[in-house]
Amino acid sequence: MSKTLFVTGKLAREALQNILKKIELPFSYDVAVLPISVAALMNVTWVASKLTDLKGADTVILPGLCQGDEELLSKALGVKVIKGPKDLKDLPGFFGLAAHQTRVGPNVQILAEIVDAHRLSLEEIAEKAAGYKAKGASIIDLGGPVRGAIPNVSEIVTMLKGLGYRVSLDTFDEETALKANEAGIDLYLSINGSNMDLADKMSCPVVVIPDFEDKSIDSLVRNVTRLKEMGKRYIADPVLDPLPFGLSRSIHRFVEYRSRFPEDEMLMGTGNLTELTEADSTGINALLLGICSELNVNYVLTTEVVSWARGAVREAYIASALNESAKQSGMLPKGFGFGLVTVRDMPFESYSEEEIANIHRHVTDKNFRIFVIGDCIYIFNNSVFLRGKDAGELFGELNVTDPGHAFYLGRELERASLAAKLGKKYVQERPLNWGYLSGDDI
Repeated sequence: MSKTLFVTGKLAREALQNILKKIELPFSYDVAVLPISVAALMNVTWVASKLTDLKGADTVILPGLCQGDEELLSKALGVKVIKGPKDLKDLPGFFGLAAHQTRVGPNVQILAEIVDAHRLSLEEIAEKAAGYKAKGASIIDLGGPVRGAIPNVSEIVTMLKGLGYRVSLDTFDEETALKANEAGIDLYLSINGSNMDLADKMSCPVVVIPDFEDKSIDSLVRNVTRLKEMGKRYIADPVLDPLPFGLSRSIHRFVEYRSRFPEDEMLMGTGNLTELTEADSTGINALLLGICSELNVNYVLTTEVVSWARGAVREAYIASALNESAKQSGMLPKGFGFGLVTVRDMPFESYSEEEIANIHRHVTDKNFRIFVIGDCIYIFNNSVFLRGKDAGELFGELNVTDPGHAFYLGRELERASLAAKLGKKYVQERPLNWGYLSGDDI
């Protein structure tokens, strides 16, 4: 059996040993405690000079914050050397003991709407389109006024098509629709009983919705039947209604339509929920894209107008990938690590008060260590040990006079305070994890 040697410093020794006792590793191991208090201050050159006994190990695992190239140390020691996680509490996941399922891509095409395109310059439209495409949009949707035309729609469509985008148009203005059709749009939103004659004039597929005065599934089916008689390609949108004005009934329309027409292409516009519900859009998108995955909805139309829905395009992309991964794996949509947990945090193991007290007993220098347990902040060095919930009050008791040190501690205490309030993982001198907003998603 292979053997692994974990290298650590004096302060982290007991915490490392406690963690290793709790997890079942597929190899034997030993621990080498080097003559340094803080493991993060190690570098590979120093380790090479101090690590004189490998204890029969064929692999050495260094602290994640150890500085230098581990390959150099590997050549010096003659065994495999790797860096572990930056935080000891992440060791179980580091060895693959956390849930890691196979991830797949989205199962929908995302239409990202540029709202009020008639108010923007061509440069502004091109910039928004590029941003949406980078977030995962498949089609750039042009939204106009509730009533009235988009005067330069031909110019806009021609510009976007020239840049390689697929383009859809969302308007009930017939003149605008016909001009956009001539310019080569790829999809038109929307057709119902009020403008059914327009469908036959459009070269592209159309999205069909229920009539305004009758949102029933029967109304949608009537409109679909007329498009079939025309031989027109269509995408059905039963229309998602906002809370508390019929969301449940509208979801039932989606379910009912899919049960009647299992092969039809479908679209869901999520903005009626993400834009019109005063709540972070992340979880709402996770739920709606899960419904889309269950019902095999092919297209999603989304917007990013109100502040709490900023990022909705990327969220829809990630949420679709999350739910499709779960669907194909036959598992719940958790453990895939797509980064949709933003404000809160993924499950993590924190230090106990007993562990922190033990670390404090071994501290011999004046450098402050900061930890968070639950909603409390702990800060200590060799002569001070403080516990509290108010970062300002804790800072006031430190009596720090050096401006640079004061700035550092103030910044870290504020970050620790935010972590404590939100239940996020705090590791000193490391940024908080904001999920996909940190830029680490797929």
